[in-house]
Amino acid sequence: MSDHPIQGLMTTAMENLKDMIDVNTIIGDPVETPDGSIIMTVSKVGFGFAAGGSEFTINKQGGGQEKSPFGGGSGGGVSITPIAFLIVNSNDVRVLHLDENTHLLDKIIDLAPSVIEKIQSMMNKNNQSKQTSAKKTASDFTI
Repeated sequence: MSDHPIQGLMTTAMENLKDMIDVNTIIGDPVETPDGSIIMTVSKVGFGFAAGGSEFTINKQGGGQEKSPFGGGSGGGVSITPIAFLIVNSNDVRVLHLDENTHLLDKIIDLAPSVIEKIQSMMNKNNQSKQTSAKKTASDFTI
């Protein structure tokens, strides 16, 4: 069975879309700043594809059939929208969202490391003050 003409249209369109989109489209190429930070763009990629065609057989008046030529087409589209910057430096990794209406969960995730560090430092200070006060009370009882 020979290949149908629409198969060639679909193959060509899909190969062209595949060539346009790679991993560097979603996570951009890293850019190094003078202070040593690395910045990468994060993008949302969407694409669509459509193909169609028609082929008719026409009945002749003499009883025979005549095949008309195939007619078809295909098309595709790509939408690339930058949504954030990923900033990596020697101290931390941050995500800078371009959309001001980011979800609350994203903001909580971004703040979680600093909150945990503050809680740990408060607990360490509290433990140190308890140990210091315990040593003072023990030294009060020495004869």
